Amino acid sequence: MDPLKALADAERKPYWLDEDPAEPEPLPRLFGRTTADLAIVGGGFSGLWTALLAKERDPKRDVVLLEAQTVGWAASGRNGGFCHASLTHGLENGLERWPQEISTLYRLGIENLDEIEETIRRYDIDCSWERTGEMNVATEPWQLDGMEEAYTIGRELGMDIQFLDATQARAEVNSPTYLGGLWERGDCAMLDPARLAWGLRQACLSLGVRIYEHSRVLGMDRDGTSMELTTQYGTLHAARVVLGTGVFSPLLKRLKYYLVPVYDYALMTEPLSAAQRESIGWHNRQGMGDNAYQFHYYRITDDNSILWGGYDAIYYSGGKIKSSYDQRDTTFLKLAEQFYDTFPQLEDVKFSHRWGGVIDTCSRYSAFYGTAYGSRVAYAVGYTGLGVAATRFGANVMLDLLDGRETERTRLQMVKEKPIPFPPEPFRSAAIQLTRWSIAQADRKEGKRNLWLRTLDRVGLGFDS
Repeated sequence: MDPLKALADAERKPYWLDEDPAEPEPLPRLFGRTTADLAIVGGGFSGLWTALLAKERDPKRDVVLLEAQTVGWAASGRNGGFCHASLTHGLENGLERWPQEISTLYRLGIENLDEIEETIRRYDIDCSWERTGEMNVATEPWQLDGMEEAYTIGRELGMDIQFLDATQARAEVNSPTYLGGLWERGDCAMLDPARLAWGLRQACLSLGVRIYEHSRVLGMDRDGTSMELTTQYGTLHAARVVLGTGVFSPLLKRLKYYLVPVYDYALMTEPLSAAQRESIGWHNRQGMGDNAYQFHYYRITDDNSILWGGYDAIYYSGGKIKSSYDQRDTTFLKLAEQFYDTFPQLEDVKFSHRWGGVIDTCSRYSAFYGTAYGSRVAYAVGYTGLGVAATRFGANVMLDLLDGRETERTRLQMVKEKPIPFPPEPFRSAAIQLTRWSIAQADRKEGKRNLWLRTLDRVGLGFDS
């Protein structure tokens, strides 16, 4: 089908947030002055997990969460719904940066995912949880390089992982582009991210967390032994503060040197017919991704629609964040063409939704952590698009840091280290655009990384596609 025709009727809004009857009514904004033991800024997964865990650790702790718009509105309601156990943005990135800790990091990631599953069951959160794993496929011969090693290391770490040749991969999901794959069976769950956010919101409220929506924090200052957070119509004084704002205007100036806003885009097809569904197989409903540098991620939903996203990662010059950037027709057209290349048997399928969202990207691809104001404030940022599960781990790290607890988490080198900061503008924009061009060239040249990418590799700087 002509991609323009296929996209003609697609709604310009996130599929997960489009008139879902489960979406709760907005909560009141903060008026006047109030106090709390713990203030949390941001109503995405990072803030929600922190609020819930804080109350579970200490039910008497008075916790207030402030959200600039509504809970789950930003990245937490716009992602692909991959809840992956990895705390390091994948095994390869973890091995490159923290090889001495990889066994511990893998174990902690699986424990964290198990605890997420238990939490969903305990609070009866209806978020379409399916722990079906993720299958990464090779669509070019060079992408098979390293798969055997990843399989061997995965087995040594205890992963439930299967190496698939082309025939086996296509038997799982029928695409003529597949040359092989790795299926991590237990390390990833598929879910509805917006419903998870709303379910966590309700769980927090049930434990006594006070949540104020439409309450953007405009400033944060020390006020004696506490911290003062200022909103348009109110103030909050709290003994401790957690920042879960991702890439949005940081209340700590230091964070702007480590984060860049990168826009990611996705499409959702209309529900497949029974015949279309049968033509692709996909009976095990695992999440899918390809091994290109500019990679795609895709999965099937409850109503047998296919979410198809990734490939382009767009940094707009100057690092601005604008609602207009949520839509990028050139990317949507490219994604539609690539979808039909992958599944030519679905040439008659149209798209129902098209949307984008901003990701908090750092140079090491995975979250980093820290404190400020004499350990009164904690933060975890830089998840780089793999934060649905990892934000819960980050929430525990932040609470450990605020409580002054030395734990297995806080002893990790990954937690103690910071990524390399990005250069200032205009060098930042120039470097990122050169990196994006180089990554595209590497995909076209059998994965061969040019001098620029090899230099970035050596100094530990990155820009994820």
